[in-house]
Amino acid sequence: MKTTNNTILITGGGSGIGFEMAKLFSKDNKVIITGRNANKLNEAVSRLENVTALVSDINSDKDVTNLLSILNRDFPNLNVVINNAGLANYYKLTDENANAFDKASAEILTNYLSIVRLTEKLLPSLQKQESAAFVNVSSIAAFSPGILLPGYAVSKAALHSYSQVLRITLEKESASPVRVFELMPPLVNTDFSKEIGGENGLNPSEVAKALKDGLELNNYEIHVGETAEFYKLFLSSPEKALQVMNGYS
Repeated sequence: MKTTNNTILITGGGSGIGFEMAKLFSKDNKVIITGRNANKLNEAVSRLENVTALVSDINSDKDVTNLLSILNRDFPNLNVVINNAGLANYYKLTDENANAFDKASAEILTNYLSIVRLTEKLLPSLQKQESAAFVNVSSIAAFSPGILLPGYAVSKAALHSYSQVLRITLEKESASPVRVFELMPPLVNTDFSKEIGGENGLNPSEVAKALKDGLELNNYEIHVGETAEFYKLFLSSPEKALQVMNGYS
């Protein structure tokens, strides 16, 4: 997959991993970033070149419809969509007043269902491009869940399965130019992960670089940093991987 002269949409592009992706790819591509926070998006754009900000809540059908209208009108060459926006709630299922149902519902909507909707709506236009890709940002937690991230882990496992199904479906359509990549980071040092020790995690710029390298190599499942070794453990012993994820010796 070429990583220059693309038109790239990045959801959740105003901070963290999304911002670093926009920073890296904007050097040789046209980049559009979306998010709910206009101030955050405008701050990001002020620090970058060749980047357009569009305020949009991917969980809102109305916002998505408006976003699609703008993309079709102003960015007809859109050929890469990076589904990066995410939500994580940190709690234990045994916590008093955990409110697990509402938290899990929000995570499933943001981390999985919103991606299904956006992909379904953008797929027809990407099918018309010479070369195109969806990139779904899932997580190491898609392999083994952690007890502090129950809803998040489930939503990322769903996204992992969806990415595989979409990839195989499009591969069976030999005429399709659309490829499906999945980026699977470990703990990353962002505001998103502060509550679970994010300061000990990978620099988000390294995640962006891993994505660029994975695209160029057509590595459809990109295991970033510790995810690569963890995946090997998961293949050899899912039980041991689950124990490691949750701090057992």
